[in-house]
Amino acid sequence: MSGLLVLFIYVALFIGAYLAVKAIRSSMAKTTDFTSLKTVTFGDESAVTADRAASIISVAAIFLVWGAFTGSNYAPIHMPGPFKGYTEFTYVSQNPAGETSQATVNVLVHDFGADVDAPEATESTGFAQGDTATVAAWRSVLIRAARNDGEGVVVTQVEGQDISPGETVKVPNGKVTMTTKGSLNFSPYAGMQMESIWLPSPEAVTHRFQEILHEGYRGIVLLEHIRWSLYRVFAGFIFGSLVGIPLGYAMGLSGWARGWFDPIVEFMRPVPPLALIPLVIIWFGIGESGKIVLLFLAALWVMIIAARAGVSGVNIAKVQAAYALGASKAQVLRYVIVPNSLPEIFTGARVSMGVCWGTVVAAEMLAGEKGLGAMINTASKFQLTDIVIMGIIIIGVIGFGIDVLMRKLESYLVPWKGKS
Repeated sequence: MSGLLVLFIYVALFIGAYLAVKAIRSSMAKTTDFTSLKTVTFGDESAVTADRAASIISVAAIFLVWGAFTGSNYAPIHMPGPFKGYTEFTYVSQNPAGETSQATVNVLVHDFGADVDAPEATESTGFAQGDTATVAAWRSVLIRAARNDGEGVVVTQVEGQDISPGETVKVPNGKVTMTTKGSLNFSPYAGMQMESIWLPSPEAVTHRFQEILHEGYRGIVLLEHIRWSLYRVFAGFIFGSLVGIPLGYAMGLSGWARGWFDPIVEFMRPVPPLALIPLVIIWFGIGESGKIVLLFLAALWVMIIAARAGVSGVNIAKVQAAYALGASKAQVLRYVIVPNSLPEIFTGARVSMGVCWGTVVAAEMLAGEKGLGAMINTASKFQLTDIVIMGIIIIGVIGFGIDVLMRKLESYLVPWKGKS
């Protein structure tokens, strides 16, 4: 139910932000329609560019929803939190003789880990003695009311509502469920906020980031984890490119090479890199060589296909024009085929880096002591959700940074992309 609420709020923010920005812009500038867009696109650049205002609002909306559902001090609004404080409810017991008596259960709901004393019991005039209990927010506590009231006594009502084993009734600030043995299980109102063990607040993640950045986690500082992950990714990517690009060129230029390697490439291409982990561990162990070999295989097939597609996509008219001007095969390869295939190769390189980055994290989670994946895996075993969230954010930021770097490098090295 809470997941649907989060989705509804996010969709509402999306629609509301779009309408608000559209209204502001329409009042400031002339509206444009689809006739202003390009009708032809080149490469992988779309005619519709990203709206930076939408990007900023999107990120802000995610943090707003995150903060609202975790009670963050960074968020201006909060969803209703769990009940904390003193509460009570009444129940009716019936003894074997058929007599009934009413008593009160007093409960103190407190923060998790707090040292509190049980509340005072309410005096009862009948055989029902009532009970007292303490319970942490988001938790539940067993009320042994019937056991306190005597042998053979059963609870028949809670807060004036009939109850039997397996049924649940609402009480002030919570609900009560009767177990199969006749005991009462009290659960205080949980609200709509997430418990920190499931989703920590943004400031908790920020605090953990600063702590691990300076003090480290399990003896290893954060920058060292990042350095090891990046080293493995770039090593695997470079080796994969050094082998994959020449092999892709060979498959694009030679029918024999394409016929020889095509079954292997097409067979291995759909195999997830993670499926190769058991074999890589058996053949190369759990050390650095095994991880780099795994990343090499993750990058290899992508780079082969990218280079092959780049060669196959070269305009044949350019090749014929070069031959007509007296160019040799080597000159055609150097001045026509290679430059015109580089855009496809850079697109493949971006995909390959993304695959390697996702693979190294998973590989480190399975076998490794250093690296972001190893840090996340170790933290998850101790339910340190703030470290897990922090690691996920760092992985996403670095992955985004790598993609931006590849785009900038492509625009610098291949300025002719998208031009005839």
